[in-house]
Amino acid sequence: MKNKEIQEQRMRDYFIQACKDLLKGEGLRSVSVRSVADRAGYSFATMYNYFRDINDLLFLCVSDFQNECNEFVAERVNKLPKGEARFRKAVQVYVEFFVEYPGVFELFFMARKGDLGNRENILAVINNSLKTATIDEWNYCIKQGEMTRTEVNNKLSLLQSWATGVLIHYINRMQPESYDEFIKAIKKEIKQIIQSGQA
Repeated sequence: MKNKEIQEQRMRDYFIQACKDLLKGEGLRSVSVRSVADRAGYSFATMYNYFRDINDLLFLCVSDFQNECNEFVAERVNKLPKGEARFRKAVQVYVEFFVEYPGVFELFFMARKGDLGNRENILAVINNSLKTATIDEWNYCIKQGEMTRTEVNNKLSLLQSWATGVLIHYINRMQPESYDEFIKAIKKEIKQIIQSGQA
């Protein structure tokens, strides 16, 4: 890389990190060109030298958060034996990631299409989030004949909707009231969804 390219990447990284910090700490409503530029320590005009608009920046943040989620899941399940139990644990850890980062939860589960600039690339990352975070686990279950691809796709669709619901109830309404109760309930529900329809 040339010095100019290194400097450009460094500047882009400042803005990306500033946007991610705002999203994690204050949520999507706090993100604007001005707030990101202020957080990065530059003028908003400078930001336009590196990004077309705020939605370009949001796409990079969504992609980074998805990568963080993937790593979060992988780190917590990699010592477990592969199979259905590890798949269940991966789904549980996926939910735990969004409990730990409510600003990211808001971005992935509460933002409307228009809030994200109607960008299909952002929506594709978000809509496939659970599938992406658990890909190794469900691929293994298919290869081992524990589930068919159709069963996995149906279960992932159900689990994505279920995850949205349980996260909204817990993060926004504190239902159930304690984190321990929440974890106990989701473990049971994940097991029921994954094992439904299996012999």
